[in-house]
Amino acid sequence: MRKVILEASMSLDGFSAGSNINAKQPLGENGEQLHDWMFGLKTDADVKIVQEIKEYSGAVIVGGKTYHDAIDIAWGGVTPFKVPAFVITHRVPKEGKLGFTFVSDGIERALLQARAAAGDKNVWVMGGANTIQQFVNARLFDELRVHIAPVLLGGGTRLFDQIESGKIDMETKEVIKTPGAIHLKFYPTN
Repeated sequence: MRKVILEASMSLDGFSAGSNINAKQPLGENGEQLHDWMFGLKTDADVKIVQEIKEYSGAVIVGGKTYHDAIDIAWGGVTPFKVPAFVITHRVPKEGKLGFTFVSDGIERALLQARAAAGDKNVWVMGGANTIQQFVNARLFDELRVHIAPVLLGGGTRLFDQIESGKIDMETKEVIKTPGAIHLKFYPTN
């Protein structure tokens, strides 16, 4: 059964990006350490987690800030994804970007398009924080994966700062510890 999977890395103190996000530091000061498990300190377990994400995802959703601050600047607007990518943004580029569909009318519309593109595979919502918060607030997810990096950033963008929907009970489905992160999987139960 296909799922909507929210996925984010965060620091021990709850930040999904460091302070002072800019073109040279698209994840803010020391923010790249949040993804060492994915790009740097890989272990066999980390590689397996990344492979699972890629293998079972048929589409990816990213927020406008993630696209404009990280993908467009750091990666030159070239999609790092092998599946269709949907960007939730009000800043739609004048020229199209190969591999990206820009959605300016909300998360529900982006999810509808991503599900159609994904077919029988999962929709991977990779953030940033505001996008994750919108999906949690709308309760439009089947699974939440949080990768807690062993770093204290001391400031930046908090992953769960704007949760408005009240209490959401979660069941822990998996915990994997690697040098780069503690990988957690949760399912909402209410």
